[in-house]
Amino acid sequence: MTISGHTKVFSILAQPVHHVRTPQALNALFKERCYDGVVVPIEVATDGIAKAFDALRAFNNWGGTLVTIPHKTAVLALCDTLTERARVAGAVNVVRRERDGSLTGELLDGVGFVRGLRDGGFDPNGKAVFLAGAGGAASAIAFALVEAGVSRLTVVNRSQPKSQELVSRLQERFPTASFATVGTPKAHDIVINGTSLGLRDDDPLPIDPRLLEREMLVAEVIMSPAETALLCEARQRGCLVHPGGAMLKGQLTEIFSFLTA
Repeated sequence: MTISGHTKVFSILAQPVHHVRTPQALNALFKERCYDGVVVPIEVATDGIAKAFDALRAFNNWGGTLVTIPHKTAVLALCDTLTERARVAGAVNVVRRERDGSLTGELLDGVGFVRGLRDGGFDPNGKAVFLAGAGGAASAIAFALVEAGVSRLTVVNRSQPKSQELVSRLQERFPTASFATVGTPKAHDIVINGTSLGLRDDDPLPIDPRLLEREMLVAEVIMSPAETALLCEARQRGCLVHPGGAMLKGQLTEIFSFLTA
């Protein structure tokens, strides 16, 4: 791929940025589909995200951005328009610059996560799910899981008010669904780490592995490392495991379609 003055430039905003895998995957898809675009990773601190958006808006050949840890909720207020999915879940992971210069925020993490589960042979429909975390990725996954027909969703976060706020938004959109904000992984079919714990070698485990039961499906949102400490512990306990990379693979086509519409 040759980058020229005609190339549409996209970004991915993160902190840290070394773990991201989306630029590699999306750049490969651009090449495969003969689309003249490139995705560039940019590390931005939390207190600089608004300034970063102001700067990016000034670039006429900038087509939008992907957003990952820890910016998915902060970016909500920086968009001019939100899709219904992003508004209800309270997070954004992809932003498109429209022809008039306005920014539209969408949330595709959850869509990709559910598609990744199904592609891996795990249909969440009718299953009881335990989700650790209530941040941007977890919010997206929660929304998509309820859309997919889970029988019960337990959302547990270190800050319980945050999990309660997420569940309240979901209940407004899905009034007949079953939710809880306290509990343990026991008596659930699928256990998901929706937090950033696992990115660093010295991170504590996001879920006590002693609470995992044989043949539960334990899933990750962390993409790098591919085999997190949690997945390693789960495998040793006889659980089925589902790596975070499946979420990216599941949403890649949707990201391409959204950014290039």
